[in-house]
This record gives sequence, C-alpha cells and structure tokens, in this order.
Amino acid sequence: MSTEPPEETAENAEPGAPGEAADTSETPETAPGAAPDAAAEAEGTEEEGPEEEGPGREGAEAEDGGTPGAGQVSEAEAELLAQRAERERIERRKAERRGPIEAGGKLSGTAADLLAAVRAVESGEKPAAPVFEEARPAPRRPAPEPVRPAPPVTAGPAPADDVVAAVREVLARGGAPEALAAQAAGVLGEGAAQVLRADPWQLLRVAGVRPEQADGFARALLGGEAGPDDGRRERAVTGWLLEQAAVAGHTALEVSALTAALARQGVPDPGEAVQAAVSDGDVLVFRDPLPQPDAPAPRPDGAGDDTDETEEERPVRVLVALERYAMAEESLADGLARLVGSAPRQDGPAAEWERAAASAGGSAGELIRAVSGHGLVLHTGGEASLAEPAALLRAAHGLGLRAWAAAHTPVGRSRFAALLEAFPAGDTGAGDSGSGRTGSGEADAGATAAGDEGAGGPAVATVAGLLSGAEGPGRDADGALLLDLLVVLDAPQLDVETAALVTESLPDGSRLLLAGDPGVLWSAGPGRVFADLLAARVCPQIASRRPDPGPLGELVSGIGVGELNQVAAPGREVVIVPVRDPGEAVHRTVQLVADSVPRAIGVPAEETQVITPGHGGAVGTRVLNAALKERLNPGPGRFGGFDPGDRIVYSPARGRTVPGRVVKADADGLHLSCAGGAVVVPQDRVEGSVRHGWALTAHQAVGVRWPAVVVVLPGDAVQALSRPWVYTAFSRADRHLSVVHGVEQALPRAVAEGTAKPRTTRLPVLLAPQVPAAAG
Repeated sequence: MSTEPPEETAENAEPGAPGEAADTSETPETAPGAAPDAAAEAEGTEEEGPEEEGPGREGAEAEDGGTPGAGQVSEAEAELLAQRAERERIERRKAERRGPIEAGGKLSGTAADLLAAVRAVESGEKPAAPVFEEARPAPRRPAPEPVRPAPPVTAGPAPADDVVAAVREVLARGGAPEALAAQAAGVLGEGAAQVLRADPWQLLRVAGVRPEQADGFARALLGGEAGPDDGRRERAVTGWLLEQAAVAGHTALEVSALTAALARQGVPDPGEAVQAAVSDGDVLVFRDPLPQPDAPAPRPDGAGDDTDETEEERPVRVLVALERYAMAEESLADGLARLVGSAPRQDGPAAEWERAAASAGGSAGELIRAVSGHGLVLHTGGEASLAEPAALLRAAHGLGLRAWAAAHTPVGRSRFAALLEAFPAGDTGAGDSGSGRTGSGEADAGATAAGDEGAGGPAVATVAGLLSGAEGPGRDADGALLLDLLVVLDAPQLDVETAALVTESLPDGSRLLLAGDPGVLWSAGPGRVFADLLAARVCPQIASRRPDPGPLGELVSGIGVGELNQVAAPGREVVIVPVRDPGEAVHRTVQLVADSVPRAIGVPAEETQVITPGHGGAVGTRVLNAALKERLNPGPGRFGGFDPGDRIVYSPARGRTVPGRVVKADADGLHLSCAGGAVVVPQDRVEGSVRHGWALTAHQAVGVRWPAVVVVLPGDAVQALSRPWVYTAFSRADRHLSVVHGVEQALPRAVAEGTAKPRTTRLPVLLAPQVPAAAG
C-alpha cells in the first residue's frame, strides 16, 4: 500500500505527533468540534496576547532587577491588566463577526435553539439523541455525530393552510418557533392545534424536539400546571425514548434500560410511568425466555419433570416496544416461518436443477442446489460474490420461473442489472467478474429493466419500488407478488418493517434468497434482520468462496476478520495520506479528488467519492462538501445553497439515499437527476431531504460503489470508528482507495476490537418456536 508523500510509509508516519505539528495558521479551529466563538477566542489569545502583555513583561523585568520605579506595577497587576485588555479585545472581535440570522432571524433564546435543533435533525447534521448509548467508564470528548441518518421531512400531502395557521398561533403562545407549524400539523393531523393545547408535550413527536424544549413549551402554555410528574409528560417522554431507541436500531428495550432513561429525563417514578404506558396501550410488554444452553434435556418418560415449576423458574427478560415495531417483527417471523415450512413449487425436474448447479460449479452451484429445495436461503459474500445470485437467477429463468432481484438502491439495481446482462442468454456460469461497474454512482436508469419479461431474462428492481408497485411484476388478486423466486440484495440493509412487507408479499410456494455482505453496517431502520437470521440458523446458508480480487479485496477481507494488513499495491490501488490536523485533512482531501487521483489513477473527480464518519465536526461532510464545491463547482448557491451541476444525495425516506446532480431550479422546486431519473423536490422539502454529495457518511454510501474512494479519518473521529464502519467505507472502492489518515493507532484498534453496537431485537426468540434450527 502506497503513502503520500512517497518518502513516508505507514510505519514511520506519525500524524498528530507533538514534535511534527503542521503550521496551524491555515486552520482556524483550535480543537476538533470547538465552537466558532471558542476558536476565535483561542485565535486572539495566541496571535495578539504577546503584544498586549508587553507592558506587564517590562514591569516584571524591572522588578526582577530589584529596583522598580515609582510608576511601575507588580507582575500580578500587570497580568490582570493584560487579561482584562485581552477579554475586551475578544469581545470586540465577537461583536464585529456577529451577523444577521438568515432563518428565524426574529427568534432568540429557547425558541431559536429549538428551531436550530429541529432543522439540524431534519437536514441530517445531527441525529436524534443517542439516549441508549452504552455506559462509558469516564467522560470523554464528544465523538463526531453518529452516522446513522435522521428521519427526513416526510413526503406526503401538505396540511391545510388553516390547520397550519392554527398551529402557528399555538406555537407562538408557547414561545416555540412558528416555522415548525407545517411539520407539527403534518405529524399531529387536522386537530394539531387542539392536541397541542391539551397536551403540549405532543410537540415531542416533531423530529428534532427534545424533552427539555417540550418542557419549556408546556410551561409557557400551562404555567404552574406543568411539572415533571404530569402524566402527559410521562407518556410523551416514554414514547419519545422508544422512538429514539428505534432510530438507534432497537425494536424493543429492556425495562431496566427504559426506566433508567426515564430517570435521566427527570421522571419521578419511572416504573410507574412504564406501567401507565402499558395500561394505556401506548407500548407493549413481552416476557421473552433467556437461552439456557446448559439446561439438561427433559427425560423421555417425563419422570421428575415439573412443567409448571420449570416455566416459573426459567429466567426471562422483560421487554417493552412500540406496537408498530413489535407487530412488524412478529409479522416478519410468521412470514419467514411460512417460507421455511412450506415446500417450494417444483418448477422443473430435479435433474434440471442439478444440471444447472453442475454447470455453475463451486459455491454458485451450491447456491442453486439450496434454492431448488428450500423456500428461504441466505447467501453471504462480498462484491464479487454477486455473480452467484446472478447465476441462480439465470438458471431459474431457464427453468421457467418468474425470477426477480431487488437491490436496496437504484445504483445497486443498475449494477446488478449490468452484471446480469454480462451473461449470455442461457448461461448459468458465475464468471470471474463480480463488479458490474457503472462508473460513478449515477447509473443509467435504462439498465433497471434489464432482462425483463420479453427481454429474455430475469429482471431487477429496487426493494422500495417492488413493494410500492412502481417496479416489479405486479400482484395477483390476493396481493401477492407474481413471482416464483425473489433475490434480495444488500440484505443487511433490510429493517424489520421492510423485511416484513417483503415476506408478506411472497406467495406460498415461492422462494426467497437474502444475499449480502454481513460485514457492512446494519440497516438505518430498527432491527438486524440479516444478522439475526444468520445467528438463528433456521435455513441453509451458503458462503461464497469468491473473494474480491486485487489489493483492495485483500485489504477488505482482512478487515472483515479483524486484521488491518498492509497489502502490496503496485498499481497504487491503496494509498495512505498521513495528516496532522483538521485543516490539513480538508486540504489533502480536496487535492486528492481534484488533482492527484485524476492525474495518477485516471479516475475523474466526478467518479471519486469522499467518505467521512459524520456530518458535523471540523472534517465532517458539511465542511468537506463546502470545500469541494468551492473547488469543483463554485457558485452562489442560488437555490437553498445549491447550483446547477452540484453533486448531491437525495433522501426520499429514512435510510434511502440516492446520489445525483442538480439540473436546475424553478418555481416547482429543485430539479435533480438521480440514477438516471428526473426528480423534482419542492422548495419546502429541499432543506430536509437534499444534501451536497461530494462527501458522504458510510451509512449513506452503503449499496453503492465508485471507481475511486477517499476515506477521511480525522483525529476527532476516533470514537466513531468500528470494524463495520471501516469495512463499509473501504469496500466502496472498485479501483482505488486513498485513506486520509489522522487517527494513528486508533484505526487498527477499531478494526480489531470495534465490533458493531448491539441492538435489542426479538426476532430470534420469535423464530425459535416456529422454525427448527437448520443444520450447516
């Protein structure tokens, strides 16, 4: 693996070493994540302090001489004078740099803070509060924002003007920003104003609002009636905490975790609050048995077996969950059990399936054999392993099955369609190429229907398009999809609700293959469906023996098993770029994208993707996108900060990110080209669903690959790193990977020790009584 500059190596590079600090004059930030005013204050102290301290220093020198003059001051007095002068200078600088507030300019204090918090969550700059983080041994500097995306503005019919006006009036009375009126009306419905008057804490249902902000709104409306023991507050905070847990990936929470979180939010009696929420039907409670691997097997004759006593003594964990996610997980378990328990249709003689498997050979042949006799099969592997589901689809189509594949993203759909087209008609060989490259992330939508019925092969859709009916084979009179085999790619990205809809949509006797790379980050929504199924071993699992080729494949494979290995990269496939501070990281990233990678690797800037751990911070997506825009497509940002030609990502729903470009803007909104299709985003939804896309987080990049990737690891990203994050970010590159490295030994440590954060789910427990464990 190469390094930049060439004379340095990964071993001797010491980014951040005290003796090798870079010139900080280019970097106004004094510490990653420091507030602008704090950074300015530090700047003033460093640059102007010596000049202000001049008189004090002279007095001190005279005093040291032993004969201070009558007009001289002591060293302590001189120091106080210098500090006072410095504070006055800092205050003047702050006052000079304060400018008008562009949005919500008439707001101040709590209202301004509330509006800023809501907009930060809507735009993805800040996630919902991580209220269920693991306990840490000691306080530490906040890490960059988690990369999990926050819910964007919900698309749907706009609330009526009179409803919004009524809500605006209530918000104004409570001191909340009136700009939240449309969103609150959309969430709370036509009676939103009456709901807020009766229960001000319902404002917590608006994304980005926190309990302390809802408390201030309630006090303004209710006066002395508002208190921490108000039952309305307890119910609202309980629901808010469970929603935050879902954003963090949990489908349920242990009661102890929920009561602890309620206590941190000032609820006087957390246990009583949970009981009230259960009694009111706001949440559901479950008593799931804990696994007992060492429990003795019951005697065949039942002698000495007291069933009632066993049931009472068996340890359980008590979980609470919102009905929405609890029902989705139970529906998913039922659907999976139905697929596993029902024999698939015999669409051809067994000899024909065996002939197709023998023709494919290797793990592709094993996959075809497994699918031929089972309703549910799991397939694991990297990018090259996609050739095996492609071989399966071709074989199934040759046997007369209605076979479809569904990818998580439009770009993934286009890449897999291109891979299918690479097979000659009737060919079931897996081949050696699994990349199906399409250049940059913006693939041509014309490939999305490759192999459609009438085009001579299986077809490819997106999961969202398949479920909505916008893509796919359609449904029968009972609502089941008109297909015999469905291959779901990017399976780790399935959350419980989407996975439940998929299984509910499959007819009896059909086959489902879930294929994906288990090393990547989990879904943006709640659940860990693919990981839970792999652990439950309720169906055949086929692991691909087709590794990703070349130095990049070797590097990523090592990361998958917890090893960060140096790899030989004769073609500069992997380059390490050491940096010492945030300013240097931003500078080197822009240089790589705009100059070095196009010149040395031959990949143009529009086909190079930057990936960084978070949106905020000194080297987050906001800062990097601003720097890259200035270099690659400078402009005034005439429409909400965007100009024609800007590279963007569009999020139509939580967890769905589509890369694209800005075409134009007019009265209808912002016109985008996303994955070859035209998208028009109304003006009021631009801020919440469109971001600049030269730099993304790893979660946003899942399901997409680019010819070249620049991964930025600034010093303030240490706490955000984990093995799944590194694996996901590094594996997005097809030809070249540059790593802007500023975390020293934290990177190999994260790869070796930083496993995925656990998620609380019920799927394994729900599957256990319905589906016997499968061997192998």
